[in-house]
Amino acid sequence: MSQNPEIANSIKTGSFNTNYHDIGEGEPIIFIHGSGPGVSAFANWRLCMPVLAQKFRVFAPDMAGFGFSDRPEGMIYNMDVWLKQTIDLMDALGIEKTNLVGNSFGGALALALTIKYPQRFNKIVLMGAMGVEFEITAGLDQAWGYTPSLENMKSLLDTFAYSRVLVTDELAKLRYDASIRPGFQESFGSMFPNPRQTSVTAMASDEEDIKDIKNDVLIIHGRDDKVIPFENSIRLHNLIRKSQLHSFGECGHWSQIEHNERFNKLLFDFFSE
Repeated sequence: MSQNPEIANSIKTGSFNTNYHDIGEGEPIIFIHGSGPGVSAFANWRLCMPVLAQKFRVFAPDMAGFGFSDRPEGMIYNMDVWLKQTIDLMDALGIEKTNLVGNSFGGALALALTIKYPQRFNKIVLMGAMGVEFEITAGLDQAWGYTPSLENMKSLLDTFAYSRVLVTDELAKLRYDASIRPGFQESFGSMFPNPRQTSVTAMASDEEDIKDIKNDVLIIHGRDDKVIPFENSIRLHNLIRKSQLHSFGECGHWSQIEHNERFNKLLFDFFSE
């Protein structure tokens, strides 16, 4: 029986164990996934990790409450928990400074980490990022309010991707099965309670702090994203001094999957400069 590729390495981060991928050699890059139901680091980054690992050492953790990291009983999932988990992971692995890639929810974490621990991070990529205040979209409300059923998952994936070609019945079944693993829906259901706008606000960094970011930042966003508004990335680009903005047309919330080869090339070139 083959091992589930989503389960990789395990390391103690504070009071619990984090499941994380670690491939390649060279300058480190940490990839932080988004917050969709059934998500894991592998599900988000499976098409990116092997390419970037040709030159870099790639780490991709399952954030607390997601994937195959521990779900300690009574844990309240919030920004403080996820920020501490990331720094604990770096400390446990002996990573003094790293590049960082954040997708959506992970983009909000990447911003907050860069603001709070500027000396620990080098170049930053924000993809379809949260991290600024915005009016919650119907797509994000649908994702965070997900209740498990195959039909709900199919509908949600239609919202995430621009093209129906990507949203196969097989993918929907895989993500649905992932969303009903023991303990998943309990942790996921507790993360973003109604009114879900408060979670958008809780994940937003202060814009004055964002303006003070001195790192080189690459911002990537699908122009047709129905989950996180493209305007978020325009605002981040205007706020962050050393930023560049790349938008994909005919692209929803999954730039790293929908335009995978070009997405990987953007990251490879950016981190190689």
